Amino acid sequence: MARGRLIAVMALAVVAASCKSVPACPVQTRTDPAKALAEHVGRQQGWRSLKAEARVTQWADRGRIRGTVLMFLERPGSVRFDVMTQLGPAAVLTTDGESFQLSDLRENVFVQGPTCPRNIARLLGIEVDAENVLRLLTGDTPLIEISEQRMECLDGNYVVSISARDGSTQDIEFSVDDRDRDQPAAAQRLTLRKSSVWAGNKELQWEATYDDYTTVDGQAFPTNIRFVDRVHGADTQVRVKSISLNPEVPPDAFHQVPSPGMAFELATCP
Repeated sequence: MARGRLIAVMALAVVAASCKSVPACPVQTRTDPAKALAEHVGRQQGWRSLKAEARVTQWADRGRIRGTVLMFLERPGSVRFDVMTQLGPAAVLTTDGESFQLSDLRENVFVQGPTCPRNIARLLGIEVDAENVLRLLTGDTPLIEISEQRMECLDGNYVVSISARDGSTQDIEFSVDDRDRDQPAAAQRLTLRKSSVWAGNKELQWEATYDDYTTVDGQAFPTNIRFVDRVHGADTQVRVKSISLNPEVPPDAFHQVPSPGMAFELATCP
């Protein structure tokens, strides 16, 4: 009998150890999705431009690719990415939101055309426009058209669910600062953790996750971002090593001209 009780106690201990505890929802829960999204947007407005260094890993049909990327971002949609190797730059992508240039220094090819998601994906594997690339890299998210929206607390986090007229849906997940779980709903600070979009047929289109936040000059930024594009078969992880805010922007930061001897390719958009 004693042995049977011991086995039962050990089994319960194993079950308990395997169960992950989740934080409780706040005592007073937030229920206004529009206000939550507006507060999130407001927290993103404290900077104009940004320089960062990151380690980027991509998984795609051609296998895994890793490299160091120097990023220069300016709102609303100007971006520059310098892909570095031990021997120097391997590729440079620039766009001012309208014109796009890509210098492939390994193949000695200069690509130019209008800015569009397909051209951005030539280097990053992320098929979204320049403005939304900037959002994804700085702790923000693209949004689908909002026809209906609601907000609820699930497993300790808030989830804003959006529905569009075309049948697509989006879930945006926010964590709550642990110090705010006993605070009134209006005083609870939220941090973006995940954004997921499904098509009208309920197939996942893309998902972005945001972790390991750091604070720079009073602004919070994720330093571990992962974007999975199910439609185009791309998976990109960005681990940010350093960030500086509002640096001086050189006049030619977001525009390139081909170096002598480079082959020229015209980039088109669908």
